[in-house]
Amino acid sequence: MGVIHIGAGGRAQVNEEECVECNNCYRSLRPEGRNPTLVRAMRRLLRSIHLSYEPPLDVCPTGALTPPKLEWPRLVRNFFSDVLSEHGLTGVVGRGTEEIKTNDVTGRLAEGQVGFAIDMGRPNLGVRFRDIEKVAVALARAGAQFEPKNPVTGLMVDPATGRMREDVLDEKVLSAIIELQVPLANVLPIVRALDEVQHELDTVFSVGIFAQYGPDNAVPYQRPLEEAGYRLSPNGKTNLGLGRRSA
Repeated sequence: MGVIHIGAGGRAQVNEEECVECNNCYRSLRPEGRNPTLVRAMRRLLRSIHLSYEPPLDVCPTGALTPPKLEWPRLVRNFFSDVLSEHGLTGVVGRGTEEIKTNDVTGRLAEGQVGFAIDMGRPNLGVRFRDIEKVAVALARAGAQFEPKNPVTGLMVDPATGRMREDVLDEKVLSAIIELQVPLANVLPIVRALDEVQHELDTVFSVGIFAQYGPDNAVPYQRPLEEAGYRLSPNGKTNLGLGRRSA
């Protein structure tokens, strides 16, 4: 997220407001465990004779950077941002959702239904839950049925409205995925709702659309979207029965 910078006195400082608790800094830095007093003394000595030593970017001579103990609601940042963290709401590692791509074994998306995954935020940008709420509210008004086994849905006060818990609205995460499904007839209202709400956001999002092939092997949502002027990306993924559907 670019939140670590060298501040006064030549010491690294962390912008806590923008940090998303992804833990990448802890995983990427190799602490050497040297005595901090000795390291500072050596640096002062080198500066006095106009010399300096800068360690490699992946090395911390003293191990000065240590993870904080996170409490709620800041803990939400780690759940959504650390790819190695098990999500506290769903038990899934990463951003807390298997997404619709596991439909072969879960059967979450029935024939005649269309699924959406709105992937909000990106590295170096992130997303706050205030923006996530704006999108969720717009989708709820357009008839969205939010996926119950999704961590964003788990933070909603009422999935019928898309409203989020007040205590998480100011929290910032690396990214988050809103998952929902609607009948085929509701595809256009959902896409138009996203088209309108995008101008109210301080972040970005991408939209994934999913459906089972029809009897003629056609993608059921393709024609109505293209006739309405939306051009679909040619990048697609077809899951071919990878596993046995659960009961």
